[in-house]
Amino acid sequence: MSLDAIKDFLKPELIWFLVGLVLLVFEFIMPGLIIGFFGVGAWIVALVCLVTDIGINTQLIIFIVSSVLSLLLLRRWLKGIFMGHVKSEQNMTEDLKEFVGEKAVVKEKITPKINGKVELHGTNWIAKADEEIAEGTVVEVVAKDNLTLKVKVL
Repeated sequence: MSLDAIKDFLKPELIWFLVGLVLLVFEFIMPGLIIGFFGVGAWIVALVCLVTDIGINTQLIIFIVSSVLSLLLLRRWLKGIFMGHVKSEQNMTEDLKEFVGEKAVVKEKITPKINGKVELHGTNWIAKADEEIAEGTVVEVVAKDNLTLKVKVL
């Protein structure tokens, strides 16, 4: 390899472009949407170096300023695009009280130690109770714990 070929490879615009490329690849490997902005900053410096001849101190200042500004101004917007916007938070207490007070029919015997099954709105649910309840009995839902309904005899 000749000295001229090495000089061509050591041009600042090529070095900054390769640094930006490496940083953008790291962004895909490491989640967080932060490193990529520094890759974009390196590409901005590469473009500036391609157009004009500037010193290393100016290159570093452009790199830091463009990276931090793009991070501060664009991260929230891009994070919403790539990771999804949260429009509302789910109220978990509403789901747990969803069937409270409704009537169901016991499909499998329920005992205090062994869960049974009830039918509610055409769907079979696992049910538990503090007393023994025979199959065919109409019960009332008093609580919901994930997919298990707590019931009592009417």
